[in-house]
Amino acid sequence: MTSDISHDQLNDALRGTGSSWDAAQTHGLVSGKLAVLGAAAGPAWLEQVLEGTDASSALRKECEDMLSTLYQSTHRQLAERLSEFAPLLPGDHDSKNARTEALAHWCEGYLHGLVSAPHDDPLKQRLAAEPVAGIIKDMLSITQVAIDDHGTDSGDDDNDEQAYVEIVEYLRVAAQLVYEELAEQRPQIVQ
Repeated sequence: MTSDISHDQLNDALRGTGSSWDAAQTHGLVSGKLAVLGAAAGPAWLEQVLEGTDASSALRKECEDMLSTLYQSTHRQLAERLSEFAPLLPGDHDSKNARTEALAHWCEGYLHGLVSAPHDDPLKQRLAAEPVAGIIKDMLSITQVAIDDHGTDSGDDDNDEQAYVEIVEYLRVAAQLVYEELAEQRPQIVQ
């Protein structure tokens, strides 16, 4: 769990505001933006997620508070190299399809966060070099995953669950690694 905010709580809040982003995409986005921009990612990603929503809505204010908590928690976990960092995904109670779709959405958001920030030549070079380039390629592949819907009793539930757990762990470690790899390219904010 990335913070005290669950995937379902954030998803409901985002839907309530009319945002086109879901919880997994949103957490992926902030994680990717933090890797590239560090603390400077704050305001821009929030506006991106809430673009087109009613700024005067009480639901938006509640959602902004959740997003602020998510941002602070995610930034702290990445910056302090905390092993509790994990993609914000649905719980085990959700279907395999919903969980798999959320994995793909988290990767979409993360990749969008990496590429939507301004890129100078040193950053472009780091993104194109290993291990970051390989992680980006892997995440692009994950955005294409889907569950075979041919029957619910495939007999492969244990294998599917194990594969899901391994992918989540890979994403957790990969996001931390990319954050470390891009440390020298991030703007340094003096407080």
